[in-house]
Amino acid sequence: MFDLRYRNSIRVFINAFLLLFILASCNSKKIEVDKIVSAAKIYTSNSNFDVAESMAIKDGKIIAIGSLDDIKSAYKSTEKIEHTGFIYPGFIDAHSHFYGYGLTLNRVDLRNTFSMNEVVLKTVEFSKTTSEFWVTGRGWDQTDWIEKSSPNNIMLNAYFPDRPVIIKRVDGHAAIANAKALELAGITPNTRVDGGEIEVIGGRLSGLITDNAMSLVDDVIPEPSLDSKIAALVKADKKCIAAGLTSVTDAGLDLNTILLIDSLQQSGDLKLRFYIMCNPTEENFAYFEKNGMISNPRLQVSSFKLYADGALGSRGARLKAPYCDQTSYSGVWVTNPTKIDSLIDRIDNLGFQVNTHCIGDSANKKVLEIYSKYLGGKNDRRWRIEHAQVVTPADRYYYSNFSIIPSVQPTHATSDMPWAEKRLCSNRLEGAYAYKSLLEQNDYLPLGTDFPVEDISPLKTYFAAVYRQNSKNKPLGGFLPNESLTSKQAILGMTYWAAKANFMENNIGSLEPGKIADYIILDTDIYTEKYMLTTQVKEVFIDGVSVKN
Repeated sequence: MFDLRYRNSIRVFINAFLLLFILASCNSKKIEVDKIVSAAKIYTSNSNFDVAESMAIKDGKIIAIGSLDDIKSAYKSTEKIEHTGFIYPGFIDAHSHFYGYGLTLNRVDLRNTFSMNEVVLKTVEFSKTTSEFWVTGRGWDQTDWIEKSSPNNIMLNAYFPDRPVIIKRVDGHAAIANAKALELAGITPNTRVDGGEIEVIGGRLSGLITDNAMSLVDDVIPEPSLDSKIAALVKADKKCIAAGLTSVTDAGLDLNTILLIDSLQQSGDLKLRFYIMCNPTEENFAYFEKNGMISNPRLQVSSFKLYADGALGSRGARLKAPYCDQTSYSGVWVTNPTKIDSLIDRIDNLGFQVNTHCIGDSANKKVLEIYSKYLGGKNDRRWRIEHAQVVTPADRYYYSNFSIIPSVQPTHATSDMPWAEKRLCSNRLEGAYAYKSLLEQNDYLPLGTDFPVEDISPLKTYFAAVYRQNSKNKPLGGFLPNESLTSKQAILGMTYWAAKANFMENNIGSLEPGKIADYIILDTDIYTEKYMLTTQVKEVFIDGVSVKN
């Protein structure tokens, strides 16, 4: 009896040992990774737009992605995270002014003001908080004012007789400068400048200046200190990450700021990835002709930014026919077409991308013609038209025939909709904010915000692209709804397509094996939920590491 019990005990022990051995053996065949991440849905933005449940991450890169069972059966990790929420690739803003946005965080914010009086009083209150001699700000929009008066500097002169003030319109293409600022800039009623307007009424400067005329004032404002620049960049970095961005585009920087961003990335002070367009300065040309482009997983500098015209809101966009609400005026050439051609020739010889700001239908047509001369046909050079805001339908073929990328900002449509028809008349609206039609030209369309012109939020970009409504869910049915994008197209526009337009798609833009683990956790499935503007960004990961406080 004792023998039988002994033999049974031995048998149980042996079976248990064999089971442990088998389990250990199976587990030893699994690949060790840094972490296994899972969620209800993981939107990959890959070519099939697959939705997964889990992914394995090692050394900041995605090793595998698929079902939870498949990942668990093939990989092991001491860190297994089950997120309550929905995972999307880190959002990419394909067109913004990141550095400029950072600077505005330390200037008077004039957004959501509804009269010239409110603009001035807000400027006065801000001036009490800064020791800087110059008072600067941005964000007013006269189309939002209850009284549709023309902006002028009369009140600014009264409140600031001896202190220079310049406050820019929300789009950055117009400004109000007080008398002191105009005096320091040497601007008189007789001053003229190509590609800009200096308004004179009754022989007196009104203070309203546009486009290139603003540079006369900007040039006499002292440069921010290095510490101020760094503080602005770091603050903007944190704001972007909090909004769900992991990569941003800065549409036009000088060399010293480009190199500063590079150094701050290397020191770890900036977490975001950057695609930077160079301003067409001699300093930039000389540096990149000597050193070539910068291209690494954190920073891509391989393009130049040109300006063809101004903005529609300030009537600086260059139109084929006059403005409907100012019938003697067709806008400005910020850069003369002959000069644009010569700059493109230089950029082309450098092997860099050409990205040109074009708002009006005349500016778009002229630059498309110039591009076509250099590109010759279909190609993979990815030259871009930034904004492509008003494009005559008959001119769209340039995009497809010459592989030109329209880079658009959906919230421009919903911000401009109250007055766009007044500027363009109904007959020209067919070619305006035509995102679906532009997408059809090359089957991809990068989306951005143009912040600080628009709100920094990529969620508002998505909502405007899909539903063609503003954050107040207006208008009912959407603005020009036939040009809306699908949910899938909008997500791709803020992920893979944005990365592709930036020559960064081999590293980011989708969640696929071999790519960098940049992803975000949202508390709402924006792909299926229309009323998604209350969505919270729960976490943001760059290189697989959480970076959102």
